[in-house]
Amino acid sequence: MKIYKIKVNGKAYRVELESLEEVNAPAPKGEQPAKPAEPTKKPESAAPASGEGQAVVSPIQGSVVKVLVNVGDKIKKGQAVAVIEAMKLENEVVSTLDGEVCAVDVSKGSAVASGDPLVHVR
Repeated sequence: MKIYKIKVNGKAYRVELESLEEVNAPAPKGEQPAKPAEPTKKPESAAPASGEGQAVVSPIQGSVVKVLVNVGDKIKKGQAVAVIEAMKLENEVVSTLDGEVCAVDVSKGSAVASGDPLVHVR
């Protein structure tokens, strides 16, 4: 792991970088490899509270600019379902599965957090 100090627009940031070779390197003889930390992020496709379909969730926190699908639409994996603005950048959120939209959980102007469901697909 290497630690760097960088400046962006005059503001200093401390950044830690880890080489993939370091992560995937075998442990020295006699040492056990470190157990990876358990993820705390919500899964990308979680079952909705109603029990119907799987959720396509927001990967980032932001504001919904557009909802590109409606209930009943057939969608494919990789198809954009919504556009979220975060830090003045518009980001398309794509479906993680094929199916039919059974619920739209957000509307234009909705604030979303990372992991919040946008639409449900069955």
